[in-house]
Amino acid sequence: MQTFDELLREAEIAHGHLCAGQVLGVRMAMLGCRRLGIDDPKGADRKRLVTFVEIDRCATDAIGVVTGCRLGKRALKFRDWGKMAATFLDLGDPQNPDLETGKAIRIAALESSKQRARELYPHIENKNQQQMLAYRELPDEDLFSEQWVQVPLQPREMPGYKSARIACAVCGEGINYDRQVEINGEIICQGCADPEARYYRPIPSSTQSPNK
Repeated sequence: MQTFDELLREAEIAHGHLCAGQVLGVRMAMLGCRRLGIDDPKGADRKRLVTFVEIDRCATDAIGVVTGCRLGKRALKFRDWGKMAATFLDLGDPQNPDLETGKAIRIAALESSKQRARELYPHIENKNQQQMLAYRELPDEDLFSEQWVQVPLQPREMPGYKSARIACAVCGEGINYDRQVEINGEIICQGCADPEARYYRPIPSSTQSPNK
């Protein structure tokens, strides 16, 4: 695996700036890989790892840089729980059938790490600078809690899963990865099945400007 400083620099470039969350995310992902015995997550081991992240903040970008897991590769899964935590799941290595598969570890940032940062650098008023320095130096046990877990992963959630593309009977848009809903014998997308649950609200065409 690359060094901490190398990965932190890549995370800074990918994210656009360096912050305490980047430091925490890099260390969290490196720890997860280390616990699973994944030495080269972006190279030889790139098909072994699936990562679940629980917050859409800076650390998530850093975790993606370290692990090589991407949403578009279906190897990065987002659960909107608002927690600075991630679960790292080892799918195993097809080239090494003796390797244990399905091992997973959930790592969460400790709230007490902020106090530890204040104790280490009380003379630094800027919290981000204070935490960036401390998070580089503190041992893993002062930064994170660790828990071995089981992660049931359905076939449709696997990277590389192929499924038929089905058109919604209401809007006509295609649906991938078995995300359709059947209502009264019709195949319907989730947005049409429950319009109130949509993250968007259609604007009636009668209210739109004729130039748009």
